[in-house]
Amino acid sequence: MRKGRKVSLAAHDPGWVEQAGKESAKLRSAVGAIIAVHHIGSTSVPSICAKPTIDLLGIVNSLVAFDQNRSAIEQTGYRWRGEYGLAGRRYCVLDDPDSGDRIVNLHCYETGDPAIERHIVFRDYLRAHPQIASQYERVKKRCAELHPCDTQSYSESKADWIVRTERDALKWASP
Repeated sequence: MRKGRKVSLAAHDPGWVEQAGKESAKLRSAVGAIIAVHHIGSTSVPSICAKPTIDLLGIVNSLVAFDQNRSAIEQTGYRWRGEYGLAGRRYCVLDDPDSGDRIVNLHCYETGDPAIERHIVFRDYLRAHPQIASQYERVKKRCAELHPCDTQSYSESKADWIVRTERDALKWASP
């Protein structure tokens, strides 16, 4: 078994929305290249459990300009991870300095990247369809039971369900 970060799911916390808003404002203020920030991921969907890590989607006009702002991002406490396995993305993480727990995952994409729509539509689809959101919660719990000490395996085990649901969400969102 691969060892990694422990997978801890928590009941939805309404404070996650406020936390996401504060981090978004901090990032937009500190990093001029970021033109918008959206709260995505499970913490943005009321009523379902989530790892208590805020996922933010940053939108930039230019990844080159964003890359030039690396020091500004790092000065806000984020660690720069680069593409981290996904071409066209920049990934930065914020960990609690005392506990080491992950607080925020920041995924940045250039305006027009299809990943932006995919992430936002997936979130909106789950919000609009509580029965699908509940199904996702069950998937998350099962995956957490299978991989309690490895967040990467946990994420990989949810991937097929997410990809199928993203396709449904994109169909739902298209006129």
